[in-house]
Amino acid sequence: MAGGWARDGAVNEQIDASIEDELKRLQTRRAPVGESLTECAECGEEIPEARRIAIPGVKLCIDCQKARDTRHQARGGINRRGSKDSQLK
Repeated sequence: MAGGWARDGAVNEQIDASIEDELKRLQTRRAPVGESLTECAECGEEIPEARRIAIPGVKLCIDCQKARDTRHQARGGINRRGSKDSQLK
């Protein structure tokens, strides 16, 4: 897939680097801490006991957490492709 003067395996190295960057970003996300709430902080619904035990410090019910997780979060990325087309976007 790589053309020109790229050495063998350069594309795979770029893919691996992108995956490693994303994993590091996900690992730095803050995990809940403290005592779990019995009621959701957003909607007031009861948080099931199994969820409170499984995730110490949980503050949101499953529905509210899903809604929060699916919100679009724009973040800058690194252009690893290096093609002219990708640099023009």
